[in-house]
Amino acid sequence: MSTTTRTVAATPEQVWEVLCDGWLYPLFVVGASRMRDVDETWPAVGSRLHHSVGTWPLLIDDTTEVLEVEEAERLLLVARGWPAGQAQVEFVLRPDGDSTVVTINEDATAGPALLMPKPLRDVQLHWRNVETLRRLAFVVEGRTQ
Repeated sequence: MSTTTRTVAATPEQVWEVLCDGWLYPLFVVGASRMRDVDETWPAVGSRLHHSVGTWPLLIDDTTEVLEVEEAERLLLVARGWPAGQAQVEFVLRPDGDSTVVTINEDATAGPALLMPKPLRDVQLHWRNVETLRRLAFVVEGRTQ
């Protein structure tokens, strides 16, 4: 599992507000190109984001589903983008003074990415999630200033 961490200058509740707005995911998740729909119950267990990944004209429509949720602390998702595969993605929020340490743990759970050696897969996921967390910080911090 690839683990990537960044400190965001906001409270866990402020970070959580962004994670709870499914329509914002294409703003910070690298690879998500558009949101087609968000279940009204997002981020309740079993709720889904209906998204597209890739770039036009090669877009893949699929979903991301909530597996577990601990409000303002943890969000465990299964992200799908078939035929590319699927991954388990966990956001963990830990208070640190006036800031929040946000950690993303991610790994492929099905599909072609599992054929890649884990160390190589982890490096690629880490690079992607460094940018995802950078974008998430921009969105969260921009809303709190």
